[in-house]
Amino acid sequence: MEGEKLPRRQEEKIVHREQMLAAALDLFSRKGYHNVSMHEIARNAEFAIGTLYKFFKNKEDLYKAMIMEQCERFHDLLDKAIDISGDEVERIGNYIRVKGEIFMNNTPMIRLYFAETRGASFNVKAGLDADIRKMYERFLHKLAGVFETGIKKRRFKKLLDPYYLAVAIDSLTNAFLFLWLEEPERHPYYKNVETIIRIFFNSVKVA
Repeated sequence: MEGEKLPRRQEEKIVHREQMLAAALDLFSRKGYHNVSMHEIARNAEFAIGTLYKFFKNKEDLYKAMIMEQCERFHDLLDKAIDISGDEVERIGNYIRVKGEIFMNNTPMIRLYFAETRGASFNVKAGLDADIRKMYERFLHKLAGVFETGIKKRRFKKLLDPYYLAVAIDSLTNAFLFLWLEEPERHPYYKNVETIIRIFFNSVKVA
């Protein structure tokens, strides 16, 4: 039943798993994936190494679980951002703001993903890229649905493809977020939200 409390043992397992993943993220983000051992993660999480292996068969398995869970959480937040009430322009604007909040509130994870996953060994990446891509494509199509509705309501120009509009706004926000990651003081994302909105909607909105 919904809202039913989990058995204490199951709750403890969930908490322990979260503690292990948090300890791993802390170490990976500071030292890099290849410079961290399972023994270090167990020690940092204050668990015996045998307990860690009960949850994850190896470091690769742990890393994939950590990345996937974070990506699922991020996409859930983005889904909620475009599910707000309001017109299509407001919903896209909210997506732009929330995406920035996700990056700023999870900087160690974001830096780790771009630093390690892109350059990681084939074995670490195997299966991970495909799963993340599916999640990303699903969200792009949902974002495209907002543009499609806006086009039908004549909020956006009729000749534009909704899917490519979703790709375009995603790419534009990424460009500004990467600037912020490189030089946060020089390129504060939250100050550029209105700039992104102006650049994008000046091109796609019906006058």
